Amino acid sequence: MAITDDRQDPAPHRGLPPLDERVTAAQLSDSLDSLQVRGQVLDGRVRPLRKGFRVVGRARTIRFEPVTRPAEEVYAEPDPYRPFIDFMAGVRRDEVVVVATGGDERTAYWGELFSAAALGQGAVGVVCDSYTRDRGKVEALGFPVFSLGTRPLDYRGRMRIAAAQQPVVCAGVRIAPGDLVVAEDDGIVVVPAGVEAAAVERANQRAATESTVLEELLSGRTIGEVWDDHGVL
Repeated sequence: MAITDDRQDPAPHRGLPPLDERVTAAQLSDSLDSLQVRGQVLDGRVRPLRKGFRVVGRARTIRFEPVTRPAEEVYAEPDPYRPFIDFMAGVRRDEVVVVATGGDERTAYWGELFSAAALGQGAVGVVCDSYTRDRGKVEALGFPVFSLGTRPLDYRGRMRIAAAQQPVVCAGVRIAPGDLVVAEDDGIVVVPAGVEAAAVERANQRAATESTVLEELLSGRTIGEVWDDHGVL
């Protein structure tokens, strides 16, 4: 399979939008709901390996599928990781690597060395709808990894790359290259390009309003009073 390189990349590299650092995944999800764009939150089983990680970046996508050839044939290949290596060569600053496996849980798809490579190239995290591995070493790198958990099994001989830098479905959500991804302890939200500007604007407004609401609630106002005044809960 030919891996899409930067010269053929269907998603021109864009900087990050002016998303207020106070904006949470919940606030961004609510903003998408208000735009009638639903179903943009990944399955809740995909969690950060370590609490406290927050990722804001643009999706760089790769999709795996099961190997249909005998494992001994795959292990006889002299360069079995070349497709993934080629994909990683194009990783750019502020990207989130999105690994879509169809929820396959037989193997792990990411580990310490891929994390180091991504970190060195300026990526901000990885989201995988299956397992990863090398938890302790990845945590020591401080690289944010979101997955179902960890298993030590290698994907070699079990799964293969089917497509790169194409739209994928990861943990129930369609993700296109360049889509905005916000991942944190609360979950992972994907913002499609067509509504990004409107969603970010609404999320920024909501974050500012909720800060005011919080102060008023702590000062003794009732939740009904602040709802009537601000329309935000």
